[in-house]
Amino acid sequence: MAKRLLCSPRQPNVVNIKFRQASFDLLSDLLINSNKRNKDNLNSLPICSGSFKEKRLVEYIFLITQELGLDPLVGYHAVELLQRFMVKHLWDLLTAPTPQGAAAAEPRSYEDVIFDKLKDKLPLILFSCVQLANKLSLHCHMINSSTAVRFLHSVGLSVSKQTVLESELMVFKTLEFNLNVLNPLTYVEILLEVLGHNEPSIPVERIYNLCHPVLRFITLQRTAIYDALLRVTAQCVCPSREQREMFVSVTEDCMLLGVGVIAVATFIHYVRKWEQIVGELSNITGITRKSISDFAHVTLVHIVSSSSPVAQT
Repeated sequence: MAKRLLCSPRQPNVVNIKFRQASFDLLSDLLINSNKRNKDNLNSLPICSGSFKEKRLVEYIFLITQELGLDPLVGYHAVELLQRFMVKHLWDLLTAPTPQGAAAAEPRSYEDVIFDKLKDKLPLILFSCVQLANKLSLHCHMINSSTAVRFLHSVGLSVSKQTVLESELMVFKTLEFNLNVLNPLTYVEILLEVLGHNEPSIPVERIYNLCHPVLRFITLQRTAIYDALLRVTAQCVCPSREQREMFVSVTEDCMLLGVGVIAVATFIHYVRKWEQIVGELSNITGITRKSISDFAHVTLVHIVSSSSPVAQT
């Protein structure tokens, strides 16, 4: 009997999507590594985790990647870079010694000045995150400085090549040169590769094609979906502050998001394999069938409601 891949309690880069090509040993290493990185990340979440994955920021990043013809993986990676950069950058700014005379600049506080300046720089920061993510992509379609400046001019940002490079370097340094962050699309790809290895009859290629719009939908509707999932998990309409704080780790769990995306795509495209695939995902990741089903159910409800005529009026 062929060996099966299991990950003991609950990632990576199988980006070239030709499934069933990776060896057992490679997949095993990827799965173990992804599980460890995911758990390490959840155990060291910073304050304000997820605060900069707000819908408008994510839309802006997705539009940049689409306009420049970049791989979808770049957009998801850029969202994660932005989150980490903004938390670290704001912390550095707000904990730095207050410049002499700044306290006298009433009625505006020093913090207000910082946020106003950062707001003006935000569009360029988003673009810099996309640029850095793109340079790490194995589907690398390089955007040179001339193309970058032309694009930024087309969206109303009058910047020079020097400014673009300085912004990119600022993000790079603030992240302490660590750009290898978790990425939900990569988790989806690895889990599908493992599914295809364990059960060759599962049409992972067709499921993967549907995973893209599902993951995009969840990412853009992140707040509504996770709020609904929290209410299901807490079994109450108005969860307490403590419950919300404890639930933050769920919103940042890439493994849970990966299995949830695959479960939703399976239900839409291949419902007769639903129970089997949910069972396989549970065995692979250690996430319970109920948790996977709850995530899928909440997401499907939002997909249906957003597609209804009432929701579109």
